[in-house]
Amino acid sequence: MKESNKVLFDLVLFGGTGDLSMRKLLPALYQLYRSAPFKSGTKIIAVGRTSMSKDAFLAKVEEKLKQHLPPDSWDLVSWQQFAKHLTFISIVADKTESYRELAPLLSEDDRPRVFYFSTHSSLYSSIATSLGAQDLITENSRVVLEKPIGRDLKTAQSISDQMSNYFTETQIYRIDHYLGKETVQNLLVLRFANPLFESLWNYNYIDHFQITVSESIGVEGRGEFYEETGALRDIVQNHLLQMLCILAMEPPPNMEADRIRDEKLKVLYALEHLDTDAINKNVVRGQYSEGLVNGEACGSYHNEEGVSDQSNIETFVAMKVQINNMRWSGVPFYMRTGKRLPKRSCEIVVQFKEVPHWIFDTPRGQLMSNQLVITLQPDESITLRVCGKRLGPGMDVRTIDLNLNPESRGNKRSADAYERLLLDVIKGDQTLFLRQDELEQAWQWIDPVLLDWESSSSPPEPYIAGSWGPAGSTLLLAKDGRLWFEGIK
Repeated sequence: MKESNKVLFDLVLFGGTGDLSMRKLLPALYQLYRSAPFKSGTKIIAVGRTSMSKDAFLAKVEEKLKQHLPPDSWDLVSWQQFAKHLTFISIVADKTESYRELAPLLSEDDRPRVFYFSTHSSLYSSIATSLGAQDLITENSRVVLEKPIGRDLKTAQSISDQMSNYFTETQIYRIDHYLGKETVQNLLVLRFANPLFESLWNYNYIDHFQITVSESIGVEGRGEFYEETGALRDIVQNHLLQMLCILAMEPPPNMEADRIRDEKLKVLYALEHLDTDAINKNVVRGQYSEGLVNGEACGSYHNEEGVSDQSNIETFVAMKVQINNMRWSGVPFYMRTGKRLPKRSCEIVVQFKEVPHWIFDTPRGQLMSNQLVITLQPDESITLRVCGKRLGPGMDVRTIDLNLNPESRGNKRSADAYERLLLDVIKGDQTLFLRQDELEQAWQWIDPVLLDWESSSSPPEPYIAGSWGPAGSTLLLAKDGRLWFEGIK
């Protein structure tokens, strides 16, 4: 590749030895390097609290890359070249004087300077203040904020106010890696480039939506973090609401970042308010007890490291959501997320309405209605489920799955969500990132649920590890005559 086509940047990764950095961010940067090697002089500076030599840091990164990358993505030559761009520095986040050691490591030219905050959001203000105090923020700087940003509307607004003292809104990238997934972006094309779908994308033809983000793992040694966060803040406030916005938004006039975000914001404004009665009827919270996941015994949430014996933190949330506008009047959106469920998955199901009159002998029901199934993990795919005739005599109707994935890429690897989003940050493209008003409106809608739970004496409903959550989640749909989708057989 010509040197002029390569990217040149400085990236400072706060939380550089943490779980997200080692599991996702550094592997994504390595993959970016393999697909388009960085220009000579590009710097990736990992920042951590613990003192560590550069050699020890590189050894840890190499170990984690081998652990988390697909086997065919690792090669020694690429690693050795990529490692030349890496360095490590120890900084105490809330001690401004420790940032002085960072300045000599940064380039003095006008290249993009990316500050990635992969830390708890309670440290965001301290980091930004210290960067400003040491005069490390340039006009070409960008800051990436990981979710959840704050614990509620008040703390989110406080963080936004602090960030605005040092960065303009066009420099702030609030990341939700689900929006970087190929299939989520393909959903926009599917909806807005195909009259076949857009003409059906309303209350006349769609019965309901389901959005599921499930994990088979527990809190994995992050009990202290999860005690402060819980499933509602960790997944619902960002991932689930953002996917709901993509599904429900009106067509933007063009693909400019702010025009897309304008339409997503309208969906958040149209969400039906959740008062105490609505929360009791339409929101389920749960917490896993001991059980079996994939044949292995698992302890309860209370047995996790860093978790209080009396903890009421939710590890599961299911919700029925209504959008009060012309397009979606009467169409429920069901969302659920949880840990220690049967499998790791992220699926969106668009359930179309039944035909008004069934003329065949085969019993009909939800499985005989058309479904659009969008799978985001562990693999990405889009499948349209329609009815067809089974081979043989008679009119035996069955479901047929039509694969709507893009044309085969052959052996070409699809970029990971973090790869795509990191490259967008470097290029200055904010299309797939949240704007401040989006973030605050999402918190404003979530806050009543948090306040209701904090004032409630009722604990989360227990569910057995390896199940699909508490009984209340099943009942949430059953009382509407519906069932949760549990995957394409």
